[in-house]
Parts: sequence; C-alpha cells; structure tokens
Amino acid sequence: MKSFMDEDFLLSTETAKEIFNYGAKNTPIFDWHCHLSPKEIYENKNPRDITELWLGGDHYKWRAMRGFGVDEKYITGDATPYEKFLKYAETLSYCIGNPLYHWTHLELQRYFEIFEPLTLKSAPAIWERCNAKIANGGFTPRELIEKSNVVCVCTTDDAADTLEYHALLAKDETFKCKVLPAFRPDKAFLIGTPAFVSWIEAMENSAEMKITSFEELKSALQKRIEFFDSMGCRASDHSFAYCPYTEATDEELEGIFKKALSCGTFTTDELDKYRTALLQFLGREYAKKGWVMELHLGAMRNNNTKMFERLGADIGFDSVDDYPIAEKLSRFMDSLEKDGLLPKTVLFTLNPKDNTVLGTMLGNFQSSEAQSKIQFGSAWWFNDHYDGMRKQLTDLASLGVLGKFVGMITDSRSFLSYPRHEYFRRILCELLGDLVEEGKYPCDIAFLSQVVADISFNNSKKYFGLE
Repeated sequence: MKSFMDEDFLLSTETAKEIFNYGAKNTPIFDWHCHLSPKEIYENKNPRDITELWLGGDHYKWRAMRGFGVDEKYITGDATPYEKFLKYAETLSYCIGNPLYHWTHLELQRYFEIFEPLTLKSAPAIWERCNAKIANGGFTPRELIEKSNVVCVCTTDDAADTLEYHALLAKDETFKCKVLPAFRPDKAFLIGTPAFVSWIEAMENSAEMKITSFEELKSALQKRIEFFDSMGCRASDHSFAYCPYTEATDEELEGIFKKALSCGTFTTDELDKYRTALLQFLGREYAKKGWVMELHLGAMRNNNTKMFERLGADIGFDSVDDYPIAEKLSRFMDSLEKDGLLPKTVLFTLNPKDNTVLGTMLGNFQSSEAQSKIQFGSAWWFNDHYDGMRKQLTDLASLGVLGKFVGMITDSRSFLSYPRHEYFRRILCELLGDLVEEGKYPCDIAFLSQVVADISFNNSKKYFGLE
C-alpha cells in the first residue's frame, strides 16, 4: 500500500517519477487565466487566519459544504472563522475522490508543512499550527505567489476597468512577478438585463465617449483594447453556454442595440445576432493585436434563483450545460478565418461530451502562424480532477499535438491554489510514464522531461508572447 500523498503521489512508475523530477518539479508557473484580485496583490495584506485564506470566496469548498448539509451560516454567513474551519474539516473527510481532498492536502503540505490528514479530530491542532505560521508572516499575496514560483499572472478584468492596480504593480520593482490584465468584455453581451445599461455608463466613463449606437459601442471597445494593450494585455476571455453564430444586417444590429438601451426583451435569434456580430468584431481586433482569444463554453450559471438573489453570482450555484456547440463554433471561427483574422484561440469546454468536438475542431483552423495556433484548453472547473484531466490529455493526445499544449490554468480566486499546477503535472507525468511502460512510446527521459517542461510553462510563455 502506498503512503498517503507522499513524494511520489500519483506517480506509480519509475518513468513517471523521473520525468516529473526533471521536467516538472521545479519548472515555473505562468498563470495565464485566473481570477485573482490585482487590488489584493497590490495591497499585499497578510490574512487574519486560515479561514480567510482558504474559505473566503472559494465556491468549490462552499459547494462541498452545502452537499454535506452544512448550514449557510457556516459557509457565507456570520459564524466565526473557527466554526467555519471546523465545518470544512468535517466535510472534507467525506469528499472521497473529490479533487478538493487532494488540493487541500497539497496546500497544507506545501505552505504549512502539515502532512497529516485534515479531519474533524485533527482540525483544532491544524487550526493552531496554520494560524501560528500565518501570524509569523510569509502569507501575503505576493509572498505566496513568489513562493509558488509564479513568473506571471494574467488577471481577468472587465473592459471598463481602470487597471489602476496593474499600473501601480508595474511600477513596483520589488515584486518580480508580472501581473498583466486579460480583457473580459462579457458584460457587453448582457443585453436584455439591467446590468447592461449600467455597464454602458461605466464604459462611457472609461472610453470618454457617449455610446448610443452599436457602432459607437465598437469604437469604445476598440479604445479600451488599445488601453489594455498598452498595459501589457496578451489575452481576452469570453464565457458562453455555446458559441453564437447568426449573421445580421447593420440595420438589425442597430435596432437590437437601441432596444437594449431601453431594457427591452429579446428573442434567442436577436441575442445570437448581436452576440455574433460583437464577437466577430472583437476577434478581429484581437488578431490585429496578436492577442489570444479564450472561449469558455458550456457553463449554466446562477441556477438557484433564491440564492442568487440572496448572495449574487459566483457563489457556487453554477453547473454544466449541454448545448450542441459544433456547428456554430465552426461557422464563427470560419467567418474570421476567411478574412485572415482568426486570432490564436483556446477552446475550453465544461462538458466533457464535447472533448472530441473541440479536439477535432482544432485541426480545421491550424496554421503556421503559431505552433498549435488553436488550442484545446485544459480540463476546466468541474473537470479539473484526476479523471477529467487525464481524459482531456488523452483526448488531446489522440486528436492533436500534445507536446505543444499550453497546459494548466488555475482559474481561481485563491492565492493558495498553485498546487493545482503540481496536481496537473503529476497526472501528465503519470500518463506519459504509462505510455512508456506499456511500450507505446520510447523511453527517452530527456526528451519527455523537456515535453513536460514545455507543457508546464514554455509553450504558454511562447504562445502568449510573454517576454
């Protein structure tokens, strides 16, 4: 029987162990998609306790606690930090097979040097040990980022954002990790909601212009793209249940936009026409800048109306959607490719039923502009567990060029989430080791170690143009 999460965790063959140690263990991290707060990175405050560091804003943990039957008081409510910690510790013991179990213990090992399992029984002592370390310092956002060997972070920023904290961080020569913005204009697509009108007002302030037409919206977004680019932006990010594609005339688009400003209601056809035209415009602008376009497909958001009205978005009530995505995604990408303005694109799916769809879509639009110009994004959100990661890697290997994959994303709001990269790298090395041990790939440790280092860091550095 193997020891619990020892130094060879997930590495069951000698080949896997060797390529992990040579290719992954000390390789830096480029965190090119996350939801960390640039304000928190700049202010750099030491957390009060492990609960603030671990449970504040972590909807992965919140979902597990709700599934265990924990009252909301101990999740997002007014229970004490210690009470919340105990409830999470009690929950965790029952999360057998959930990646949270592995992530939690990797974080305890890497940041707190605690190697015993977290249970309700061990929780009081672990609470004391963690908080003693936190009190001694070393747990500010910047210290955790540097301790995790992260060389660059791309945050996710609204198109109307001032990027003031990015500017302040760029001037601070004491912090070596780059903190770059990523352009996320999702609110521009939210026509038919009150949030859209208030966002237009924010955009008018940021772009310093009135926005009364679809053409003016595009002009304002173009100005913001120029600004983001001047701040070092290398990527955009979009989230859709499915990729829209329905063509429209200029007259139709202006009519739809005017109705949006008056908070009108829309048919699905009207929504798709507007979203298609806007995404086409943005994609062409990204191509001109050499940016990467990330498309996150397949999330069904804010399912629980009662909890959405009580707590808002991004608090653990999202799930996997099951729209068909192939045809519209193909037509959208083709519409940009015909003009020679399809940017480098990373395609993510939240529904693993679409792994083969995306894995084969890649080959339709590759070019010599970049190695694996169209990428199949890593197992994301509900899929970033052992089986989900291994399936994504296996499907990509079967259908694309695994050695040019741009690797793992954290997709997290937590400064303790970087062991997820180690988790991914161990799974990758185990997969490659299995292929060697089964005689399906030559035993070339030096080459495979380089491939692992490339997937872990070098490929994404080159793909996103990180200097």
